[in-house]
Amino acid sequence: MKRSIGTRTEIQTDSDIAISVKNLHKSFKLPTEQAFGLKQALFNRLRGIKGYKEQKVLRGLDFEIKKGSFVGIVGRNGSGKSTLLKILAGIYYPEKGEITVDGTLVPFIELGVGFNPELTGRENVYMNGALLGFSNEEMDTMYNDIWEFAELKDFQDQKLKNYSSGMQVRLAFSIAIRARGDILLLDEVLAVGDAAFQQKCSNYFHSLKEQNQTVILVTHSMDNVRKFCDRAILIEDGKIVKDGDPNKIADAYTKLWS
Repeated sequence: MKRSIGTRTEIQTDSDIAISVKNLHKSFKLPTEQAFGLKQALFNRLRGIKGYKEQKVLRGLDFEIKKGSFVGIVGRNGSGKSTLLKILAGIYYPEKGEITVDGTLVPFIELGVGFNPELTGRENVYMNGALLGFSNEEMDTMYNDIWEFAELKDFQDQKLKNYSSGMQVRLAFSIAIRARGDILLLDEVLAVGDAAFQQKCSNYFHSLKEQNQTVILVTHSMDNVRKFCDRAILIEDGKIVKDGDPNKIADAYTKLWS
C-alpha cells in the first residue's frame, strides 16, 4: 500500500526503516501589522511592506528511524520539535523536503480532540473510538478496560463538562492507547494525570519497548529519555545538533540551560 500527500508518503515494505526524513524545511508567517481594508493592503504592498515576517522553524532536517526503536526528540521551547512531530503526523505540511513513513502511524498529540463537553463520558468514548476507526462492536469489547485504566468508572454517565481537565486527559489517553499502529508519535503524554496514573502510563510504555514497537517521543523529561529511549535527537534552532546515545543527548540538553 502506498499513499502520497504532497511531500509525505506512506508505504508498507520489508525495509527496516520506519521513517525517513530528507532536507525538511518549515516556516510560518507571523503578522507584524494589520491592514484595515483592501486600500491599505494595496498601499502596503506598493510600499514593499509585507505585513508579516517569516519565522523559519525547521532548517533542513535529515534522519532515519529504524523499526522497533524508541527515539526521543528533545530541545528547548521553540526549537522545532513539536512542529516536526505535527509534520510527521500530517497536521502540518513542509514547504520543502521528503518524508517517507513505512507503516501505519498513530499520533498521541492533541489528546481529547473531538470530545464533546455536552455528552457523557460513555458517549464520548464511543465517539472518540469511531474517530480512531473502531466499530461499536470493537468499542464494546474494550469499553470496560478503558474505564478501568482511566480509573474513572464512577463518572462514565456524567457529562464531560463536569470532568476536570486531568480527568479528560486520562480518559482520552486510555482510549488512544487502544489505537492500532506500527508507529506511535507521543508529545509529552507521559505527563498526564497524577503520580499514580503516570506510573501506569510508564508501565504501558515499558511494555511497548518490550514489544519492539516503533515510538517517537517528544519530551522535556530527560528522565524519560534515559528510561525509555535507545536513541535521542537534540534539535536547536530548527537543526539537528546531536543524534545518538540518549544519556549523552540528555547531558547535552541539560547543558543548554547552564
